[in-house]
Amino acid sequence: MPSAIGMIETLGFIGAVEAADAMTKTAAVTIEKYETIGNGYTTTIVRGDVGAVTAAVEAGKAAAERVGEKIIAVHIIANLDPEVDRVIFRK
Repeated sequence: MPSAIGMIETLGFIGAVEAADAMTKTAAVTIEKYETIGNGYTTTIVRGDVGAVTAAVEAGKAAAERVGEKIIAVHIIANLDPEVDRVIFRK
């Protein structure tokens, strides 16, 4: 089954937590990591099969918006190249 990663970047930590909670409750995904880069920008990355990641990211985006957080970006990458995977997740 093809795997994917899904990313949601919010302006605010509360939105990131709300998104992560919704993503893991909606579909069979795992939280791979979250990254903060300052000024409130937080990215949450999940992994799972393509369908699960797609459903999870949609739910996470909606959840973050419900608590009033600004969504900066939402993106899904299917079949992530192993080299990119190694760099992002430092494997």
